[in-house]
Amino acid sequence: MLYRNIAKPLLFRMDAEKAHHLTVDGLGHASGIPGTLALLKGMYGVPDYPELRVELAGLSFRNPVGLAAGLDKNAVAVQGFSALGFGFMEVGTVTPRPQKGNDKPRLFRLPADEALVNRMGFNNVGMEQMAVHLHKAGRYPIPVAVNIGKNKDTPNEEAEDDYRKCVQALYPFGDFFVVNISSPNTPGLRNLQHGEELQRLVAAVKQEMERQQARTGGAPKPMFVKIAPDVTGEELEYMVETLVQGNVSGIIATNTTISREGLTHPNARETGGLSGRPLTTRATEVIRGVYRVTQGKLPIIGCGGIFSPQDAYDKIRAGAHLVEVYTALIYKGPGLIRELNEGLRELLRRDGFTQISQAVGADHH
Repeated sequence: MLYRNIAKPLLFRMDAEKAHHLTVDGLGHASGIPGTLALLKGMYGVPDYPELRVELAGLSFRNPVGLAAGLDKNAVAVQGFSALGFGFMEVGTVTPRPQKGNDKPRLFRLPADEALVNRMGFNNVGMEQMAVHLHKAGRYPIPVAVNIGKNKDTPNEEAEDDYRKCVQALYPFGDFFVVNISSPNTPGLRNLQHGEELQRLVAAVKQEMERQQARTGGAPKPMFVKIAPDVTGEELEYMVETLVQGNVSGIIATNTTISREGLTHPNARETGGLSGRPLTTRATEVIRGVYRVTQGKLPIIGCGGIFSPQDAYDKIRAGAHLVEVYTALIYKGPGLIRELNEGLRELLRRDGFTQISQAVGADHH
């Protein structure tokens, strides 16, 4: 209510990127003020429901709803977002060296389509500064994934070095890692999703993760790969098979799309990745495809156009163990997380499930 009636109208009058920074940085600063986190928890937190707990890839998630990468790019508001009821979150995408990203404006709202177009271009403070932020955040109340990418001027032949460097610098701070090879906003990045390049990259990151684990001790940390929604059919099968052979811990399906089908808002003409409502069905189809190819053996995190409990549930029934939101949060505000979790409980009850894991991939059985 507070968001819809007061904050959103104000934020939507501002430039989209300014509003983004104001919100994330504001949440970061506010988290340092005594009492704020408790207040946020009281307003937006989600109770611990046993039926929504998820055990996946050696990690425990209080609930299946996470924050997608791209919102807290620099890990400045980990404690703040944790207080809003998320079951986990991603920070990043982070690159070895700081990057300004693409020229502004580079983030556009499409209110009529409940969508966003962004061509940010991995703008971030770089891995060393992110390590400082994550160290400062202290112990996280929820699992935090570090989403890693390559610098724009690093040629694809040397991409694996960039991913390795990010793992080296940030290994102690991530509960799991996400390899981003599917953003449409770094030239040539999506080529890393295919064939030999994908094999090489996955092997390099995996090797670095193992090296860091040997160095620091503790249980191995999971590594997920984030794929694009624009990969279909045989191409998707090959990609998924390569990832299975590379022993990744799981797949995040999906990133933003370059498709512009059925949009009405003039901002649809802007180049960049499209997220939000237009992605709802497509992302669910990709999840279904990944689940089918892997026979449900590879964990999937579903992302793309989740605005309602039904949207989240459809992705879970299609094969996702966890889901992530981003664009819907901009349109609906922080009350969304509780709404999704409460709604999921009702949908589970309606279908006679006592635990969310029973619903994963239910459409296939």
